[in-house]
Formats: sequence, C-alpha cells, structure tokens
Amino acid sequence: MPIGVWLVGARGSVATTAVVGAAAVRAGAAPPTGCVIEAAGFPGDFTPLGDLVFGGHDVVTTPLRKRAELLTQAGVLPPVLATLLAADLDAAQAEIRHGYVPGEESQADAARRLAGDIADFRDRHRLTRVVVVDVSSTEPPAEVPYATLADLEEALASGRDVLPASSLYAYAAFTAGCGYVAFTPSAGPTPPALDELARRSGLPYAGRDGKTGETLVKSALAPMFAGRALRVRSWSGLNLLGGGDGATLADPAARESKSASKARAVPAIVGEDVEGLTHIDYVADLGEWKTAWDHVTFEGFLGVRMTMQFTWQGCDSALAAPLVLDLVRLVARAHETGHSGVLPELGYFFKDPLGGAGHDLPTQYARLVAFAKALSEGRP
Repeated sequence: MPIGVWLVGARGSVATTAVVGAAAVRAGAAPPTGCVIEAAGFPGDFTPLGDLVFGGHDVVTTPLRKRAELLTQAGVLPPVLATLLAADLDAAQAEIRHGYVPGEESQADAARRLAGDIADFRDRHRLTRVVVVDVSSTEPPAEVPYATLADLEEALASGRDVLPASSLYAYAAFTAGCGYVAFTPSAGPTPPALDELARRSGLPYAGRDGKTGETLVKSALAPMFAGRALRVRSWSGLNLLGGGDGATLADPAARESKSASKARAVPAIVGEDVEGLTHIDYVADLGEWKTAWDHVTFEGFLGVRMTMQFTWQGCDSALAAPLVLDLVRLVARAHETGHSGVLPELGYFFKDPLGGAGHDLPTQYARLVAFAKALSEGRP
C-alpha cells in the first residue's frame, strides 16, 4: 500500500536525491544500494520504493528539475536520470507547499496551515499513512520551556512564537496524525510536550541527525578499541563541507548543534571522556561533497602509545537519501503495528539517537534487525 513521504526541506539536495532514487529503483534504472532494509537477508517485507508518494514544505523556490540538474552537474545524479525521471520530479514538485517563515503568520496559524497541507496530501492520494521527514537546514540549539502539551498549546493560542521551526513542523506532523523523522540535529520532536502529543495520538517518531559519514566510521571503530581494551587518549576530527549544508554550518550557532551531535559517540562507547575536538569548515569549492580527516591516539599494553588516521570522502546527499527512504518505511510500519513515541530501535541511523539507543554501531544494528523482524510479524 502506498506511503506518503512529506519532506521538510523538499527542494533541497537530500530530498531531491530521495525522490530521484525511489523513482530510479521503481523504473529499474538503479539498484537500491545504500538502503539497509533492501539488503539481502534483512528481515521483513516493507513497502516497495516505487509505492512512495512525495510532497513537502520548503521556503526556497528552486524547482526540483533545476535542483536535479544542479545535482547532475555536481556528479551526484547520473546524467540520464534527471531526464528519464522528469515526470516523477514534476509530480513531487506539484505537491510542495510554502513552508514556515517566522514573522509571516503566528505559529498557531502556521501549525494549522502546515498540518492542513499534510492532511490534504494524504486525502487526495488516498494514503493510509504519511511520514514527515525533516531534511531542512540545521538550526542553532534551542530550549523549549514547555514541559506539557497543555502549556505549549496555551502559549500558542496566546499568539506567541514559542517553538523553533523544526519543532513547529513536528507539532504540525503529529497534529495531522503522522509519524516523524528528525534527520537533522535541530530540536524537532524533542520537547516533552511534543513527546506527549505523539504518545497521546499513537504516533511514532525517530531521530536525530542522520549518521552518514565521519560519525558512522567513529561508531564502527570505537567499539573495536573498547572491545580490545585499548585506551583511546584523543580523537580529533576536521570536516570540510561544501553545498547548502556547509553554508548553513558556516554560521557558528548552527555549527554548534552539529558539533555537539558529532562529539557524543566516542566518549559514550569507550566509557570515558576523550580529548579532542571536531572541527567543521565550509569550503564552497567542494560543492555537494565532504571530506573528514580524523587523528586518533590510543594506548596499548605496557602503556605503548600508538596512532591511527583515516580520511572519509563522500557525497552527503547520496549517503543520506537511502536512509531517509528506509526510515520512512520503518516508521510507517511501526505506526501500523501500534508503536507510539520515540523509536530507540532506529538509533542505528542517527548520530544523536533519541530514546537511549546508545552509539555502538554493531549493537545498534542488532537491535534494528530484531525490531524489523518484530515489525514483519506484526508485533508491537
């Protein structure tokens, strides 16, 4: 049965790559490489990629065809796909609505409008479920002081703007009866009032901050050091990013959110604080690509000091898009089987996993597989 995918940041690189990727797999023009739940032996029978219907919100006006053209020029999309799948891009483009801009309307009005857009999309396409995914620009850290849903809704009703944009989108998604994926490090569904709304409405959500590059490598390597009882003394990283994500993170406030998210994995896995910082620099010339260089010092038997270095170079959109497609189908199935609130079982996909999911990649994967098996058997 078709699933609706409502993308916040629907004209961005990750969203466009997800739309093209799903259409390409359906057309037989590409394999589902990078989609975890499509791997051989992964349990369960999830909605085919070709049965996903796309729409979303955005505040930029670049048409999806133009974005796909730019991604083709950057080497992210194979040249033939943007032309071959133009109708799919146009169909998704027709379902993109104007997003939230602070100051244009009250947040109460914006929430009603955003939720209405999602509900209308679901009704027109006769979709049983829609999953909202935030792939928009990273926000600065934000504190939301409302511990209960009643307090939050009272503040909104008074005309005050009390939520960061990502949390307003989460509020609208839950109001519309949709599951939610926080793919960025922004606040999103983390305020307790929104968790209350999700649980009260019987809606699952997952997050946050998709794990696609350097942190993925960290969460795979750190368990090796811990398992071999090798003491990690320092772990420093330099990340060079281009594209829209890099431009956003050139803002120190937005960079703070991303740096904090990236820094949690190693200390959590090895069980103690580790010296070193993660630096993020914007290099416009890199375009849609990113490079990470990490330097690790560790201590072995008899106190012998050793080092390890690695370099990771990748295309963030191509790494992130298949995870978005996986998460939509997993959250939709979780909704179908009666899950509500945060889904820590999906922590495998995130740098800063919600719900106490831990950071150890092999453990996260084992938990994901067990969860997928339970979902395939219809167990909550």
